[in-house]
Amino acid sequence: MPPKVKITRDDIIKASIELVRKNGEDAVNARSLAAAMNCSTQPIFSNFDSMEELDKSVKLAAYEIYTDFLNKERMYGKYPPYKSFGMAYIRFAKEESELFKLLFMCDRKGEELVSTVDFDESVEMIMRANRCSKETAKLMHLEIWACAHGIATMLATSFCHLEWDFISEMLSDVYLGVRARHMNEIEVY
Repeated sequence: MPPKVKITRDDIIKASIELVRKNGEDAVNARSLAAAMNCSTQPIFSNFDSMEELDKSVKLAAYEIYTDFLNKERMYGKYPPYKSFGMAYIRFAKEESELFKLLFMCDRKGEELVSTVDFDESVEMIMRANRCSKETAKLMHLEIWACAHGIATMLATSFCHLEWDFISEMLSDVYLGVRARHMNEIEVY
């Protein structure tokens, strides 16, 4: 009798990520996952207490993929560090649209906004570049991020196609406008 193949938590998470990539978050359930892995549902529930626990693990794995986008864009060096985060966020939406939707286009009603490494680092970059308070830097980042999120959402949903150079210009325009307003270089109307 051949030995049983051990299906690990990582195997299940990787298969779940692939299901999300192909068919979206709603495609992941115990049956579809078991079919994709060519096994019964037993290994899934042997490794995870519930589908909610699996969902949290899948979101963590998707966030690691997103973080990899951030790091690669910054290492590429084409854009200043803060802008590279915005470009990576938008690139992630374009190239990993279903993972983007899973992480950033979900209902968070009742959830507290949790600070992430990229959010905190972005605020620090704005503080250093503009010699401003943390509160001002947070506000600036939220305003700029709202624009980046809009662009990312348009690409993730195939609402429109935008060229990367144009996206870069848009992010620069928004940054410069937000900066000018918060540094009292222009009047608010």
